[in-house]
Amino acid sequence: MKLIKHSEDGTECRTFQAVATEEITDDDRERFFQVVSTDLAPWQVEQVITPPSVQVRQEALLAVHWHPEFVDMEHIRTRVNAMFPNRTEELLIPTQHNVLMSWENYTGVEVDCFSSGFNRKVQLLLHFANERVENANVLKSMLAHTFKYRSGQLFEFMHTITKPDEARINQAAKSTGADADLIEFVRINVFKVEQLLDANWTDVPRLSVKNKLLRNWFDTMRPTLGDNAVDRVQAYLKAVKKLVKQGFNLSFFYRASEVIEEVRGLGGCVIIPHPEQFWPILLRNYDVDGIEVWNPQSQEYTEFLISVVNEQNERRSASERKMLIFMGDDCHMGEKTKPVDQQDTAKAAREIGLQPAWDDLNIRKKLIVNGISRRTIIREYKDRLTG
Repeated sequence: MKLIKHSEDGTECRTFQAVATEEITDDDRERFFQVVSTDLAPWQVEQVITPPSVQVRQEALLAVHWHPEFVDMEHIRTRVNAMFPNRTEELLIPTQHNVLMSWENYTGVEVDCFSSGFNRKVQLLLHFANERVENANVLKSMLAHTFKYRSGQLFEFMHTITKPDEARINQAAKSTGADADLIEFVRINVFKVEQLLDANWTDVPRLSVKNKLLRNWFDTMRPTLGDNAVDRVQAYLKAVKKLVKQGFNLSFFYRASEVIEEVRGLGGCVIIPHPEQFWPILLRNYDVDGIEVWNPQSQEYTEFLISVVNEQNERRSASERKMLIFMGDDCHMGEKTKPVDQQDTAKAAREIGLQPAWDDLNIRKKLIVNGISRRTIIREYKDRLTG
């Protein structure tokens, strides 16, 4: 296999041209089943159940925006118990993307939907007492339809690369500096993934059929290609994915108002997550119970959002329900099952119930004035969920 020298420090790097081959090899098949598997090896279980820190002083645990993905709830429970050993009060509700999942007495989901007034995709967190969704056939049908969005987008993502869509490819290449060898290397590998998906469709867990599949495929090549080469591939892939998402037909989704109406009919509750990404939905005055003012991706406007919620609540009458303040850890447990050198460092650092903003002195000052804490939100939200 041909090698080239890096021009600056002399380290050896494999060229994309040298390692690109059209034939699906045994190594490719092994790589494919590795990245689509939802079974955990003992070392993965150990990573999942062992938190990196222990929050001995946190006695109230509030977590209503987190994703179990394919990790067993019992392993997640073990991690939570180890990380928060002294908690005396808690509310945990999982919010898998477009799939209802339960933790003890409560069920949740993060649903993709369409804000027609602003012509954009948004997300809502839906939460229920378990018995409220036992016969929620309409909601379950809506979620089953929406679940197909992520697999549908993966196939469009792959087709954009393998057909290819020259306009999107050229735009992504220009924005990331991808050269012809890299583009061809990615095309060959994505075509292999397409073929392997078709050949093994009945055996592939549907949770694995999403855009992340391609990212994970190339991440397994880091020991062979090196981090610099794979990082270049991932930057190019990310640019293509962004263009595909921008062009996705929003009529596929249910309107946010339709989703909220169905949830209210079932006696459920609704929270708006990712405030910085979804500013327009905050202006629409939807019938929701609260908003996230902080999560690991949305930290810049936390104090401002708290002030806005407080001012809105002051203007509400005594008979009107107050808008609640939440903070979302947006933890994705699947990230913790990867080898450490293949993890997205920022995403892997997220933990269920770890929301440092609650303890920030400046933020706490704004919360205390209005009698807001983890404990008050836990109690109020439980009342709404069961009332």
